[in-house]
Amino acid sequence: MTHEKPLETPRSFNRALIMAVMLAGAFVAILNETLLNVALPRIMHDFHVTANAAQWLTTAYMLTNGVLIPVTAFLVQKFSTRGLFMAGMGLFAAGTLLAGVSPQFGVLLAARVVQASGAAIVLPLLMNVILTIYPMEQRGAAMGLVGLVITFAPAIGPTLSGWLIGHESWHVLFFIVLPIAVLDLLFAFKALPNVLTVTNPRIDAASIILSTMGFGGLLYGFSEAGSVGWHSASVWVPLAVAVVALLVFVRRQFSLTVPMLEFRVFRVRMFTLSTIITIMVFMSMFSSMLLLPLYLQNVRGFSPLASGLLVMPGAIAMGIMSPISGRIFDKVGGRWLGIVGSVFLAATMVRFAHLSVSTSYGSLMVAYVFMMLGMSLIMMPVMTSGLNRLPPDLYPHGTAVSNTLQQVAGAVGTALLVTIMTDGAKSWMTSHLRDAATANSAALIQQASIHGMDRAFMAGAFFAFLSLALSFFVQRPIPHGAQS
Repeated sequence: MTHEKPLETPRSFNRALIMAVMLAGAFVAILNETLLNVALPRIMHDFHVTANAAQWLTTAYMLTNGVLIPVTAFLVQKFSTRGLFMAGMGLFAAGTLLAGVSPQFGVLLAARVVQASGAAIVLPLLMNVILTIYPMEQRGAAMGLVGLVITFAPAIGPTLSGWLIGHESWHVLFFIVLPIAVLDLLFAFKALPNVLTVTNPRIDAASIILSTMGFGGLLYGFSEAGSVGWHSASVWVPLAVAVVALLVFVRRQFSLTVPMLEFRVFRVRMFTLSTIITIMVFMSMFSSMLLLPLYLQNVRGFSPLASGLLVMPGAIAMGIMSPISGRIFDKVGGRWLGIVGSVFLAATMVRFAHLSVSTSYGSLMVAYVFMMLGMSLIMMPVMTSGLNRLPPDLYPHGTAVSNTLQQVAGAVGTALLVTIMTDGAKSWMTSHLRDAATANSAALIQQASIHGMDRAFMAGAFFAFLSLALSFFVQRPIPHGAQS
């Protein structure tokens, strides 16, 4: 990576080419996050590992993202745009190749970490580039394309892998992604200009260590809570270490002349508000991403492919709507988009909170479409509303903070919803134990599972209603010099 200054003035950039190259990289990186979910049983069988061990293929990917994304604020200012993007895509491609030829589980796990190391660079870099090459009144449309990638890629991952696993080895999943990554890397080398200013900040090793312990510990602790419950030492110890490390990390950032991660972004009220709304939306969204497949496959007996196909119309609807909502944002701002989107999201969560053993597949599909339409109206417009209020020198820090907290929100949301679902199922079983002697035990377990899921979806609805209330305070973009 070279320390080059931008090659051109912002107005001379070929924005379409830059967006095509970087969005392709972001798409395969995010697609890869959910691509293995359906394939885990086959991997467990081939490598003779337990479900807990296989789950680390997903957990390690998430942890690596959560640890490295905070560092991207430093990397974006240290290295050239082209060099950093090529490093990210190069790591991702190398990890993908290694995963595709993995002869052992340990090699596959290491490959996932290498993949995630590259993926963690790509999305924050893309958002920084958009904030640099687009004026404020055009960022909504560009961020709408990012929103399309963020939600469409993970939505089609299970469907694609479910279809492929039915016909091919799980190795094929990686060999489908690899050519796209390699081609994107070659295009970046040829055509991607250096658009971000390099300030060459000094690295603070203590900040990197504290950030890794803090954000890594949070993500690990909450992900473990979703698997083993809150009373395990494997949950409380990492969370305790994480809290201490993060307190020291934040304190250190305020004492440094050039902090690794600038927490003064939270002094900008609109950025803080948009970040909170985004966290609420992510936690609500994870209720459907986590619980719907469990309901369809474990309670109703649908195949993984059928479960994946249910979300496809919603993903397509969001793919169509995200760029449109971005253009609307450029004209009217994020407030009404956030309000309408939150209404859609809350209504969908309430609908999902009334599942039964006979809920129709079609009605769930329609509800999911409305949820994804709501997501397209909220997520990127509200996030862009906050980022627009930051001065340009804080763009790298704002995008790093925003993306990191999305990762944390996903882990916290998953752990919380699993806990609510489990406790709800247990309480229902306890109150109906007297019926166990006369009723079918399988039917009881089925009803208990549905009750637990209904309670978890109601928690998702609560987050959506919080998002709705906060969206009324979202303001129109204003020039940087006038922000508060």
